[in-house]
Amino acid sequence: MEEINWSDFEKVELRAGTILEVLAFPEARKPAYKLKVDFGELGVKWSSAQVTTLYTADELLGEQVVGVVNFPKKQIGKFMSEFLVTGFEDEQGAIVLTTLKGRVPNGKKMA
Repeated sequence: MEEINWSDFEKVELRAGTILEVLAFPEARKPAYKLKVDFGELGVKWSSAQVTTLYTADELLGEQVVGVVNFPKKQIGKFMSEFLVTGFEDEQGAIVLTTLKGRVPNGKKMA
């Protein structure tokens, strides 16, 4: 693992956002949802998330997640992903989303 310094970490815009809409993404190579997330003053952004193993669309609505909002947009098929949803792989390889236990304002930067 490569060490980074504090100024490297400060460049990563990890922000809190609330999931407003969850759509099926059948054309994705791996099972995924399209997530519409409100990042407050940064606006509403879309991302693709391979989280269908552990979450239903209904379970995701209203959840606050952590996203990297300063990566360039990424084309996934005909869909344009505007941020990276963060998460961790569990022991079976399913993605567990990085969520917040308490609520913070949408768009709040990770401290």
